[in-house]
Amino acid sequence: MAAPAAKLATLSHINVPPAQTWNYLKIDETSMEVPAPKVTGDVYARLPRLFDGIECGIGAEAVKWIEYSAGDATYIEVPAHHVRETPIVVAIDADKGEVADTGVMVRHHASAIIVMVTSGEQEAEATSANLLRIVAEHDAKVMVLEFMAVPEGHQHLEGLGIHADRRAQVEVRQYALGGQKVAAGLATDLAQDEARFTLTSRYLVRGNEKLDLNHVVRQRGCNTRADLAASGLLANSAEKTMRETIDLIHGGKGSKGNELETVLIDGDAIVNKTLPVILCDEEDVQGNHGASIGSISPEQEAYLAARGLAGDAVRQLFARAIFDDALIHAPEAASRKALGIRAGAVLGKDAFEDALEGLEIEQEEEA
Repeated sequence: MAAPAAKLATLSHINVPPAQTWNYLKIDETSMEVPAPKVTGDVYARLPRLFDGIECGIGAEAVKWIEYSAGDATYIEVPAHHVRETPIVVAIDADKGEVADTGVMVRHHASAIIVMVTSGEQEAEATSANLLRIVAEHDAKVMVLEFMAVPEGHQHLEGLGIHADRRAQVEVRQYALGGQKVAAGLATDLAQDEARFTLTSRYLVRGNEKLDLNHVVRQRGCNTRADLAASGLLANSAEKTMRETIDLIHGGKGSKGNELETVLIDGDAIVNKTLPVILCDEEDVQGNHGASIGSISPEQEAYLAARGLAGDAVRQLFARAIFDDALIHAPEAASRKALGIRAGAVLGKDAFEDALEGLEIEQEEEA
C-alpha cells in the first residue's frame, strides 16, 4: 500500500517589501507550498529572546514555519575581542529537505566569518530552508557567505537577519545558483551610529527556475552606510524578482545608501522584475538606486566568435564567471563541495576541476 501523501501548507506572504506597489504588477510578495510542520508536543530549545525581534526579510509567517519545522535551534557566541579564525558553517542537505534555525552573537570588538550552505545532488522534489539571525555588537566585524547551490526540482526558503550596533561592520556575499523555486530574504538593521553594511548578490537562473529576492536595510543610526550591489544571468525561460529597499529612518542624520543591479538576459521567454526603493524620513541623508538590463550585443557575439566562443559556449562563459567568483570566496570544504556539485550540473562534470586549476585553488578534503 502506498504511503499517505504528506500534508502541505501554503506560505502566502513571503518577501513582502516595506513599501508595496500596485498589485497588478505582482511584485509585492510571493508564496510557496511547503510541508506542514509535524506537531509532536515536544519542547525544544529556542534562541535567546533577543533574536525574536530581528527582521529577516522573508516575513513572519515564513520565519514561524522554519522555527516549527526545524524543531530545535542552534546558538553560537563569539566572545568579545576574539578573532575567530575558523568559519562558522551552517550547512543543510537539500536532498533530505533539511531545515535549520541558527542564531549567532558576535560580541563587541570580535570578528567572525559565517557560511550558509545549501546543496544537493538529486533532482527529485524536496523543500529545504535555512534561517540565520546575527547580532553584531559595537565594533564587531562579520563576514557572511551565502551559497544556495540548490538542485533542479527543489524549492528552498532562506532568511538572513542582521542587527548591527555602533561602528559594527557587516559584509554579505550572496550566491543563488539554482533551484526550481528559491525565495531568499535579507534584512539588516543598522541600529546605531556609524554602522556599515555591504551586500554583493550574484545569481544564475536558467531553464524554468524561479528566484525571488528581498533585500531590506533599515538605517536608524547617524552616519551609517549601506551599499547593495547585485548582478546575474537569466537564461532560457527563467523568472527572477528582486526587491531592494533602503529605509533612511528619521534621526539617522548623515547616513548614505546605494542600490545597484545589473542583469544580463539570454532568452526570449525571460521574466525579470526589479523593485529598487529608497524610503526617506530624514533630510540630511543621501540615497541612490538604479537598475540596468541588457543582452549580449551582436558586436560582442562577433568578438567572442572570432575567439572560438559561440552559441552555448558564450552563456557558459558568463555562468562560469559567477561560479569562479563564488569559488574565490568559498572559505572551507562544505561550500566548495556544494559549488563543485552545482558547477558540474550546470557547466559539466569537468568544470569544477578546471575552475580550481585556473584559479589555483587547492581542493580541501572533508574531515
